[in-house]
Amino acid sequence: MTEENTVSVEFIGMIGTQHVSEIHPPTGPAVDPAFVRHFVAAHEEAGFDRVLVGHSSSTADGLQVAAYGAAHSDRLGFLVAHRPGFMAPTLAARAYATLDHFSSGRVAMHVISGGNDAEQRRDGDHLDKEARYARTDEYLEVVKRTWTAEAPFDHDGTYYRVQDVDAAVRPVQNPRIPVYFGGSSAAAYRVGGRHADVFALWGEPLAETAEQIAAVREAAVAAGRAAPPGISVSFRPILGATEEKAWERAHRVLDRIVAAKGGAGSFTGKKMHSGPPPNVGSQRLLAAAERGELHDRALWTPTAAASGAAGNSTALVGTPETVAAALLDYVDIGVTTLLIRGYDPLDDAADYGRELLPLVRGELARRSAPEPAGARA
Repeated sequence: MTEENTVSVEFIGMIGTQHVSEIHPPTGPAVDPAFVRHFVAAHEEAGFDRVLVGHSSSTADGLQVAAYGAAHSDRLGFLVAHRPGFMAPTLAARAYATLDHFSSGRVAMHVISGGNDAEQRRDGDHLDKEARYARTDEYLEVVKRTWTAEAPFDHDGTYYRVQDVDAAVRPVQNPRIPVYFGGSSAAAYRVGGRHADVFALWGEPLAETAEQIAAVREAAVAAGRAAPPGISVSFRPILGATEEKAWERAHRVLDRIVAAKGGAGSFTGKKMHSGPPPNVGSQRLLAAAERGELHDRALWTPTAAASGAAGNSTALVGTPETVAAALLDYVDIGVTTLLIRGYDPLDDAADYGRELLPLVRGELARRSAPEPAGARA
């Protein structure tokens, strides 16, 4: 196989500031520095490339969490969720660039325009969804220009008007900080297709995921891009030493989610669980659950249905070998990044590093290895 055909995949985990998941009520203070250090160390030791630091109207500030995590790690990257509209784009650009320096180039921005009107209003944003995406489009134009402009610039737009922008603090990373972008609506495809380096999706069946990848790529072409963004897909793997043990554990997880009436909102805060989901991503996960519990090789949807699909909530169930093969099925349709986190967040991160990541990376390395001399004879 030639170097051009070499396939690699990025693994992203997720950290929070206290121990909590859909099956674990929050314990400890809302911001527990010792737990953050432990959580960061678990992901770095497991071999993750980055960790996502989530965002909601009720949780800790992500940039500060990432700065603390970066100060207590050596290699791990931090993908910091960011909602446009609450911080001026020039200020956000400087904040991320500053963290890029303190982390030696380990920060990325995960842009989420916001799919829940009630959640947005908690922080004072009263725009509707379409306007939020229009604002995000303009916001990212200013942010990226602040990072890269070779001369001072002005911007006079619908949502932002800035003059003589000339940031002294530029990102360490060249040409700029990577931009990830989440969403599943037509507006998300349009704006993310224009701006994203990596477009993030939640874990749907392979056929539906392939349809979304095609939509993102079409949007990138319409925006005049020469190359499409990478694609991230998110899952909640549930592993077992045997298939039987994996499924026994999966049903225990489901029973605990049901008993907790959907759980405590995982890392995004319980406020994300107010009523039926208005965002398209959650609606798509619930629709997949209605079509059936098990899809493709190992995708299991009852966890999404039980938790109201408030975030990444579909599981991949099986032995490490089965789940690794399922992840590779997504790589085969064009996925470049795999975001995985467990229902037992800390222990699962360690298990993934020990049992799952090496299998996926090993198979990709095997595929990329040159054929032995005479293999085609």
